[in-house]
Amino acid sequence: MVAFDEAFRHKLHELFVWRRDVRRFRRDPLPEGAMERLIETVCLSPSVGLSQPWRFVMVESASRRRAVIEDFKACNADALRSYSGERASHYATLKLAGLEEAPAHLAVFADKESQAGHGLGRMTMPETTEYSVVGAICSMWLAARAEGIGLGWVSILNPARINDILDVPKTWKFIGYLCLGYPETEDDRPALERAKWECRRSAAQFTSRR
Repeated sequence: MVAFDEAFRHKLHELFVWRRDVRRFRRDPLPEGAMERLIETVCLSPSVGLSQPWRFVMVESASRRRAVIEDFKACNADALRSYSGERASHYATLKLAGLEEAPAHLAVFADKESQAGHGLGRMTMPETTEYSVVGAICSMWLAARAEGIGLGWVSILNPARINDILDVPKTWKFIGYLCLGYPETEDDRPALERAKWECRRSAAQFTSRR
């Protein structure tokens, strides 16, 4: 078994601490091949039944990016209307996507009809297909941060509309739209905590024993 020493484990913990959901990017392009390299690394992630259901779409077309941005604006306006009073005012001040600035856009899907893995592990919990893709995105977050690249996951989007914009197969389920680039600043606290929207709670509050 490969052994990792305490110094490595300390650095790994630092990577977790400094991984952020980035919304403010510099406009500098990523190095050539950086996205492809990150995707290759992410494909080392575990997946149910070794089904590898992740599907990646590098969104490079200016018109498709603009359509995604317009969808975000519409969905964000709807979300704002769901709040009222001070909470609505606070929401309106939040920067919730770096779609305009990020040099790289990546849409991630789960192929729910993939025959890879022969259905192993999915008969009782078919949603593990999507869980596998979410796990892969988390791997990408860490791999990107290790290279000094920021990643922001945009969830304020209409999944059906994104599928249409990107013209992907009907069997692909939209999981996440990722913005990647070099962050304007770095911080070890979540942006929403800094903005006083929410605070991080201790692990003890989410842990029980039976």
